[in-house]
Amino acid sequence: MTRTSLPKATARAHSNIALAKYWGKGDVAQNLPATPSLSMTLSALHTTTSVVFEEQLTRDEIVLNGVQLSGEKRARLTQFLDRVRTLAGLQRFACVDSHNNFPTASGLASSASGFSALALAATRAAGLAYAPEEVSALARVGSASAARSLFGGYVALELGAQSATRVLAGDAYPLSLLVCVVTLLPKDQGSTLGMAHTQKTSPYYPAWVDSAPAVYERVRGALLARDFDALGRATEHSALLMHASMFAAEPPLNYWSPTTLALLQRVSELRASGLPAYATMDAGPHVKVLVEPHNAQKIENALREVAGVKDVLVCAPGPDATVTLEGA
Repeated sequence: MTRTSLPKATARAHSNIALAKYWGKGDVAQNLPATPSLSMTLSALHTTTSVVFEEQLTRDEIVLNGVQLSGEKRARLTQFLDRVRTLAGLQRFACVDSHNNFPTASGLASSASGFSALALAATRAAGLAYAPEEVSALARVGSASAARSLFGGYVALELGAQSATRVLAGDAYPLSLLVCVVTLLPKDQGSTLGMAHTQKTSPYYPAWVDSAPAVYERVRGALLARDFDALGRATEHSALLMHASMFAAEPPLNYWSPTTLALLQRVSELRASGLPAYATMDAGPHVKVLVEPHNAQKIENALREVAGVKDVLVCAPGPDATVTLEGA
């Protein structure tokens, strides 16, 4: 079989930020979250990944942001590719070239867009004509949040679900999310290890798991009702509950920086001044601020003035993941 008998697939998937958070594994073997989550797919943040399975390769060649991967990072992706090969009955190695247009592994959900793009590109390159729900379930194995990045708009991963589902199209409620970037460096502690540490050592972890479903329902209900203030309050509450469980771990797991705290204070001040804005944070120092589009410019300007902020990325609800084929 020659190289041209299998196509090169290039997929683009957008990052997503959870409004109702997940933190912790309910089933480690299947990579199922311990809590339900609901996210907004982001228009401005994306991963583009090309995959081709080549007969002459003797190992997987994986490049991320122009750098050849090795060690544990490479092993995580080759294991994922092994799963695709098994599903396709394929014995070829893959050439993978991936690029993020935003900081990688720093708390901006690059693993979500990354595994979503990889799942879509790899399945199509291997000749698997999977439905989006099937690709979502496969992406979840690599990163639970990646299940949500297959879909645009507002997306849920229900408790125990294998794949994500769209809750609401982006154009049905076009909010803005301002992503305040405070560092370009990777974070010290990855999410997978951070979750395990929190789950093992934090006395607040059971309270987080118990309370998260009700907060998820508040987020979902407010989103469907287009009730911005209710959505914002529930979004902020979900993030603070999650981080409280991390702070109570032993030793504490703290992703925040002084700029994180300054941004949270600024958001609170803006809200008190009559500009509705609500903050959320993932496992990283960056602060994401949910706002209504007509207030976005004014709030963006105020956030850029906070010391330590390197950039503010203005995001609308993003689109579905896409894929193109060459040599099919």
